[in-house]
Amino acid sequence: MDMNTASRKIVIGFFFLQLTVMQGFAQWYNPDKVNKKAQQLNEEAYEAAQEGNYTGAITLLDKALQADPKFLDAILSKAGIYGNLKNYPLSVKEYENAFKLDAQYSDVYLLPYSISLAGTGNFSKALEAVNKFLQNPTLNAQSKKAGNFRKSTYKFALDYAVLHPEAAAAPAPQNLGDSINTIHLEYFPSLTIDGKSMVFTRRINSDEDFYVSNFINGSWSKARPIEGRVNTNLNEGAQNISQDGEWLVFTGCNYPEGLGSCDLYISYKTKSGKWTEPQNLPGVINSEFWESSPCLSPDKRDLYFSSNRTGGFGGKDIWVSHQNANGRWTEPVNLGPVINTSSDEGCPFIHADNQTLYFNSNGHAGYGATDLFLSRKKDDFNWSTPQNLGYPINTIDDEGSLIVASNGKTAYYASDGADTKGGLDIYSYQLPDSSRAAKTLWVNGKVFDKKTGEGLPSLVELFEVNSSRMVSRLQTDENGHYLITLPVGKDYVLNVNRKNYLFYSDHFSLPSNQVDTSFYVDIPLQPIETGASIVLKNIFFDSKKWELKPGSQTELNKVVQLLNDNPALKIEITGHTDNIGNPADNLILSENRAKSVVKYLIANGIAPGRLMSKGYGETRPIAPNNSEENRAQNRRTELKVLGH
Repeated sequence: MDMNTASRKIVIGFFFLQLTVMQGFAQWYNPDKVNKKAQQLNEEAYEAAQEGNYTGAITLLDKALQADPKFLDAILSKAGIYGNLKNYPLSVKEYENAFKLDAQYSDVYLLPYSISLAGTGNFSKALEAVNKFLQNPTLNAQSKKAGNFRKSTYKFALDYAVLHPEAAAAPAPQNLGDSINTIHLEYFPSLTIDGKSMVFTRRINSDEDFYVSNFINGSWSKARPIEGRVNTNLNEGAQNISQDGEWLVFTGCNYPEGLGSCDLYISYKTKSGKWTEPQNLPGVINSEFWESSPCLSPDKRDLYFSSNRTGGFGGKDIWVSHQNANGRWTEPVNLGPVINTSSDEGCPFIHADNQTLYFNSNGHAGYGATDLFLSRKKDDFNWSTPQNLGYPINTIDDEGSLIVASNGKTAYYASDGADTKGGLDIYSYQLPDSSRAAKTLWVNGKVFDKKTGEGLPSLVELFEVNSSRMVSRLQTDENGHYLITLPVGKDYVLNVNRKNYLFYSDHFSLPSNQVDTSFYVDIPLQPIETGASIVLKNIFFDSKKWELKPGSQTELNKVVQLLNDNPALKIEITGHTDNIGNPADNLILSENRAKSVVKYLIANGIAPGRLMSKGYGETRPIAPNNSEENRAQNRRTELKVLGH
């Protein structure tokens, strides 16, 4: 094959691999004997492809093949164009047509053929093809490197399928349809915890804006631009709506007041449902470098984002900033070398369980480009080794942002799949068990003054009963409204605190098979005054015992804090039982339980003179003793204010 013939070959898409090998095999195909008209059409197709007119190039190649059905270079060029268009099934078909006509001439294209096979998910056949490609003794160093890289990705895919057979059996991703997707580009979905509002980015021509769709009666409403002062003639993208739907953080590039090329901004939802004018996130989050793809933790205390600022591990890394007690964002902290690599990591999404982080990376092992991964929080500073989400959500192409609904299994992400309505569309996908976050419920309501009914800005804290570990800590809004997430499979203590008020406590026991539900709890706080009382709902004893169980510690420490914050406060701890058993025994049991609480308080530095204890047995029920649920209410420990 001479150089003039080589120059006539269409080199696009996979052909840019520069597969320079010697065609020294016996073959019947002779490029110099191709029909002249077909060759001319081939030249025109090349020019069309060079200009990005792939559809026109395919049309011209089809005409060339009508003039000369065995024009092998035209068939191979069609295969390459289809591969470039990510129409992998047609690409594979054209390559295989070429191999049938002249396998020896076409073997140089085994590598792009293998890539198209992998694009269809046929990694086993792709591995066979690339192994055959690598057996060619005339390959140059660049071709060997490209072939060995692809070989490693195909082996990764096959090994993953063995280790995670449930991933391969998962249903295919579903396009969300015409209400959300259009001929334009849609990407970066974000979702409120109730799954009723989705905010995403739509790019029309070169302008990015935010749109919202609501889930009503089982389907998504026609998306519309969000209301307010966020969308402008500048580019707004890579957004995240907080789980309660009240904050919107996003990326703004080349804004006049920006510190770097791209900064992070925040907007707040008003009572009218519109969004305020965005503010450049204050403090130390933004820098002279690039910051993008922010994501708030469910309690809005942590802000994850991607940045190429100094101090990272190379390229773009994932960082986190924490909001302190004064409402200020702290110096961002790199998530470390378990998450970040010398390549690029981005698009972080922390699930409603506040434990599972999804992100994309081209630095961890995967399918050949940017893949999606998950890592689970081990403690406040450490993360588990990232796990590839596997095929079919990860492919040989670049994957972008992914979010997961509160149920832990329904993912939403952007892709230019075969059924796209125009470039990137938003798809849903049911994650296999190995890639799911914890199903997460939530409790919301309003904190208010019990006497006046006025909403009270207050501190809301959630602890695990067994470990006393704080799960979430948030401040209500100015009217006392709050939302806090509850991953299933654990028992929780909920505490609400405000200065000059008795704290409020509640208890949520959520087994792993908890039915899907949300809890609405309005919380009346009692001003600290003589006679005021509260039920300590998280003081636990074994049946007929008065030794405090370890799960009581969180609540008891709140009582200690209350007494320390109010040095003049004097309280009485009272014990109560249901009517099961002997009344005299119940009285003794209630007295001893109250004494156990007082003993703990004294051991933790509270002066005995500020404390009293009394048992009432079964004499003061707050519910009829006619069911186990009611009897559980009567088995209680109370705190009463004696003076302050």
